[in-house]
Amino acid sequence: MRGLRGWVLALVLAVLIGGFAYVAQPRQDSPEHSSNSDAANGTSAARLFAQALGHPTSTIEGNFSPPEQDGLMFVFTPTSPFTADHANQTAEWVRLGGVLVYASERGDAELDRALSVTRLNGFVPSQKQLGNPVLDGVTTTSGGDFTIPLDASPTQVPILRTDGGFPVGYIQKLGLGKVVVLADPLVLCNGYLDKADNGRFLSDLLGLVGTGTAVGFDEYHHGLIISDFAPQAWVATPWGAAILWFLVAVFAGLLLRGRRFGPLVPRPPEVARADVEWAVAVGELLRRSGARALTLGMLATASERAVATRTGLTALPRDRFWNALYARAPELAAELADAERALYGSAGGDAEVLSAAQRLHRIAYPPARDRPRRPTTEEAR
Repeated sequence: MRGLRGWVLALVLAVLIGGFAYVAQPRQDSPEHSSNSDAANGTSAARLFAQALGHPTSTIEGNFSPPEQDGLMFVFTPTSPFTADHANQTAEWVRLGGVLVYASERGDAELDRALSVTRLNGFVPSQKQLGNPVLDGVTTTSGGDFTIPLDASPTQVPILRTDGGFPVGYIQKLGLGKVVVLADPLVLCNGYLDKADNGRFLSDLLGLVGTGTAVGFDEYHHGLIISDFAPQAWVATPWGAAILWFLVAVFAGLLLRGRRFGPLVPRPPEVARADVEWAVAVGELLRRSGARALTLGMLATASERAVATRTGLTALPRDRFWNALYARAPELAAELADAERALYGSAGGDAEVLSAAQRLHRIAYPPARDRPRRPTTEEAR
């Protein structure tokens, strides 16, 4: 009873510690730039700003479904990768008239493929970004210290460049819609909207669609989803860390108390097999492998050894054995030779081989009544 109370106490303690870890998890950082986060690198202000401009906003969660056609969708740094279906669905939504703002530091492999996004290797300083005249009222924007630049094609018009001239943002017409790709999402995050012309830049992006158009923020690809089974996808979340801590606490408790991790499984005792079973197994193996010649040779050799043992001869070399057997027991030698010829000449299938093998067995191991009886001591006298 005392042991049970100890386990209940350890379980309650682990749950409390896990809950405390979940509640006390710092919420002042949002590396995925979630629209539900008020952190400096979150994007909740962009969502509130869109609402203030008269756009009905929503977060895409549970099931991935872009906003209504001709709407605007923000995709910030997917931490759970896009599937090929979701990436193709997004590209098709744009071709039918949607506007996509895709801001990610390293990008998503499937979404980059579907939208023909190419990124250069290496980092460039990007704290100051120069705006293209296409952007109304945007001269410079302020972002992170370093960014992986984009490799814009002729159909992809750069709208933001670094001091060194590397594109870090471009706009592209795709079908009836448009795609805005940003290599530095921080220019649209909460703690950066009041820097340089970042706020005006966000206003220009929202101006790509009409007033009252729906604006969606993709939260489906933030965190763990059904199609993502990578451990790092859930360990990095607060609830994932709490579950991990709970598992570690239970494991450590079992280990320190010296308890077994499950019942003992007895080893099944080895059962001795009879010689008949081995003989049947070997015979079945030879039959399935089609080793007819090998089987016949084994039967003949075994019979010759048994006859050699009974007559006091040596079975090897074989020619010497047959010469000695014809000299000592010519009738037995003739019978054995005739049986072997019948064995090697059997072509009627298993039944004929069995008959020839039985004949060899009777010669090698004759019944007791057929064996010559040794004279007793009295008869010898």
